[in-house]
Amino acid sequence: MKVLVTGMGGVLGTKVAQMLEARPGINEVVGCDFVPPRRRLHRATFTRIHPEDRDRLTDYVTDFAPDAIAHMGVYEPDARMGPAEAARATETCTVAALGAAARAGNLQRIALRSGLEVYGRGHRHPKMPDERAPLAPTTHYGRMLLEVEAIASDLARREDITVCALRYAIVAGSHAPCPFARMLRLPAVPVPAFADPPFALLDHDDAAHAMVEAIVRAYDGPLNVVGPGASSPWQAVRLGGRLPVPVFGPGWPVARRMVELAGAPLPDHVEEVFHRGRAGDGSLAREVLDLGVMHPTQEVLADVFDWATVTPITDASRASEIA
Repeated sequence: MKVLVTGMGGVLGTKVAQMLEARPGINEVVGCDFVPPRRRLHRATFTRIHPEDRDRLTDYVTDFAPDAIAHMGVYEPDARMGPAEAARATETCTVAALGAAARAGNLQRIALRSGLEVYGRGHRHPKMPDERAPLAPTTHYGRMLLEVEAIASDLARREDITVCALRYAIVAGSHAPCPFARMLRLPAVPVPAFADPPFALLDHDDAAHAMVEAIVRAYDGPLNVVGPGASSPWQAVRLGGRLPVPVFGPGWPVARRMVELAGAPLPDHVEEVFHRGRAGDGSLAREVLDLGVMHPTQEVLADVFDWATVTPITDASRASEIA
């Protein structure tokens, strides 16, 4: 099987490529992104293509003619791109890569990155949605993800291709660009004054494992991929040793501006987690993909706060002492 990994330069895309390299039956793995992978790849090959470069991306995918696509070219706002650029890159990459692969004639299966954001949050939305819950996103990122799913589903109907939409919980870790984790790492973190809604996290290895299994097993349909357990804003802030700053009502626009000045943009899908939480029922994915033991939310949180100590070097003599 020949597999194309879009978004290979990201932490998650690179992990998917590494796991695909190790799987028997995967003959060739290629990928593209606007930045190169930061980890060693042994068999997979990478080509630097910006996701908005439609013509070059189309030619690249057509020449490769993949049997399967691990579509990680879905860009979370304020992770590696700003909101507007992330939306454009996601739409262009999805339309160009999936369309070109289908026209090339060999495409049989697609597994794509989506998220629990497609279910939305609020009084009329289920607090623990399973795959049968209605899709009614309440954030910009949720609507982006739903559009990606719709493009792939339309392609599947026309070309008889299996499509698995992996609706991830918040994917976080110590060294990955994640606006939610970036927010939690601030010295002082705004938290809801009168609520403490639960949320679930997903480790990068578990997310990549689910993607690879969805490709190999050719699962057809959506799957919630959620780590076991849950936390809440107040619990997370205390675990990280940060200062919780209670906020309510009109204080949130001020808090949003302050954290942006501190280097942690607060997109609406992250702010929604602090207001309403984000969780889902991931039992089906664990069963059909045989995901085994997954990292619990509390362990992923601990990893988010696990940063190495940085020693500032002020002069050459001090540098030689450290060396």
